[in-house]
Amino acid sequence: MNVPAPVRVGLVGAGPWAEQVHAPMLAAGPETELVGVWTRRPEAATELAARWGVPAFPSYEALLDACEAVAFAVPPAVQAEFAATAARAGRGVLLEKPIAETLEDAAELVQIIEDAGVASVVTLTYRYAAKVREFVAEAQRHTFRGGRALFLTNAYLGGPFATPWRLAKGSILDIGPHAIDLLQTTISTVEAVTAVHGSKEWTAVTLEHAGGAVSQVSLCSHVAADPLRIEVGLFNEEVIRELDVIPAMGGIYGEALLGGTRLLADAEAFGSLRAEFAEAVRSGQPHELDARYGLHLQRVVVAAVQSINTGERVAIQ
Repeated sequence: MNVPAPVRVGLVGAGPWAEQVHAPMLAAGPETELVGVWTRRPEAATELAARWGVPAFPSYEALLDACEAVAFAVPPAVQAEFAATAARAGRGVLLEKPIAETLEDAAELVQIIEDAGVASVVTLTYRYAAKVREFVAEAQRHTFRGGRALFLTNAYLGGPFATPWRLAKGSILDIGPHAIDLLQTTISTVEAVTAVHGSKEWTAVTLEHAGGAVSQVSLCSHVAADPLRIEVGLFNEEVIRELDVIPAMGGIYGEALLGGTRLLADAEAFGSLRAEFAEAVRSGQPHELDARYGLHLQRVVVAAVQSINTGERVAIQ
């Protein structure tokens, strides 16, 4: 039996998510090989690269020359620019969400990726955990009339994940895609949104789904929650299904989020993400959570922001 060679992946970014997830995940293999790091901050790239025994590249072009695929752990505006360059160079891309700063840039990036025929996968973390996948698969056997998602975290109260981008853009763009994804995947496609933004980043979103179902999302990253509260509930006349996401991700994940000694990348979900990204790069087959799906999620998020700003219901275009 021939074992495929690991996919050579370069990492763009050296912040907390790159340190906690991307670098250790890609270095762990066996499906991938971390070949090096590049960022606009050379000292940060050098420090992270040294930790994993790989080079810090002097330029983005040098990193592209050394790899088959690129993983991004940078803000959306930076990601879109460099992911487009990677795709045009024939490199697969592992993207964070949102996939770009604006909806227009996201649509352009998706077109570039599809025109280039390269693999793309979006890091919707929870969807790679086995217990979450079991919940989704079981839920898809039913027709639900309603649902809810509660995402309460302490991320913006300080610590490594209180980054300038997250603090500026808020929970709706940061963790909103996770909540919307889980409800859309288990109920049906989101067709319209109404959203309200209260004090201290508390955001309430009502999603209207194809077929008439309605679900609601509550988001806040300014809550001193220990343990974190990330929950999903689905309802119809006969069935209630609920998922407590943090336990479903495993104890390692919760410990790492709360500042423990373990890395987020030690959680089982990231092994699945690594393997599936490598398979997408090698096979050329589209992944369920590709850039096109990331674009749809971004349309829903942008509609929610528009609803917050106008006070009106916004249909998804």
